[in-house]
Order: sequence, then structure tokens, then C-alpha cells
Amino acid sequence: MKHALAILLILAVALTLWVLAACRNPPGSAGSVGFELIDLQGRELDLAKYRGKVILVNFWATWCQPCRIEIPWLIEFQEKYAGRGFTVLGVAMDDEGRSVVEPWLANERFELDGRQVSVNYPILIGNEAVEKQFDGLLGLPTSVLITRDGTRVKRFIGLIQHDVLQEEIEKLLANP
Repeated sequence: MKHALAILLILAVALTLWVLAACRNPPGSAGSVGFELIDLQGRELDLAKYRGKVILVNFWATWCQPCRIEIPWLIEFQEKYAGRGFTVLGVAMDDEGRSVVEPWLANERFELDGRQVSVNYPILIGNEAVEKQFDGLLGLPTSVLITRDGTRVKRFIGLIQHDVLQEEIEKLLANP
């Protein structure tokens, strides 16, 4: 009986924390993208070049198996929708940073339509400060979908479904 109560208490606390996190940045809330990211060359990302685009910020790590499942889908979406004003920004959350991420990207290839392809979207190095700017991460992968005007409208925690993400992207691209 005590064990069951402890489990219920833990679940209640987890649910409360999840609800509080969701309320801090609800879908459709106003506000700009407002984040700073560093690329693989150590330069700050110039967000001005993404103004007016639909952005999917994808937090991932080289060791994350669900992330590796998503990457070919993100490559596909980048190829398919870049011309319509869409981009993926991959934020690598490996503790070792660039020293691990850069060689991994240089060597890793993914199957896409019978082709072996490399990551075709910008990869940035994440850290705790970046994580805070996105209201923390409960796990990897985590993706945040941002409208053309900079509003964060969707947050996906864990492996996203290809068709669900594609539908969300297409909805946002349909609204100029």
C-alpha cells in the first residue's frame, strides 16, 4: 500500500511539473524566437537569415538512438521544404560538444530514398544556457516548431511521428 502511494505521489509531482513547463510557453504565445546558438566553427548563429522562416529546432545527441531515427526525416523535410521557407536547426547536446559532434557528422550517413546522405541542415552546439532558453529539456530528442513570426507553437518530447511533424510543418508553411 505504501509503495502504491509513493508511486502515485511521484506521478502527481511529475504531472504537475509537466503542466507548469507547458504553461510557461503555451502554443500560440507571443514572443520572438530569442535564442543564441553557436555553430560548429564557434560563431554565433545569425538569426536574421532565418527571419520569416518556419523553423524546427531539434535537440539531439550523437548517442541518442531515437535521435538517429529522426535525423533522416529531418533531412527529408529540409530537402522538401527549404524552398518554401523552412529550415531545421539541429542543436547537439553532447557533453563533449564540438570534439564529438564534428567527426560524427563527417562520418555518419543516413538512408533516404535509397541514397546515403549526410545531415543537410545547420548543426549548432547546445549547452545549459541554450536549454534554459527553451524552458529546459525533459529528454532527447526534443523539437520546437517556430512560426515565421517567431512564435513557438509546438513542442515534441521524444521520438516524433513522421506524418504528424510533416502535417504541422505543412500547416505553418501554408500561412505566409
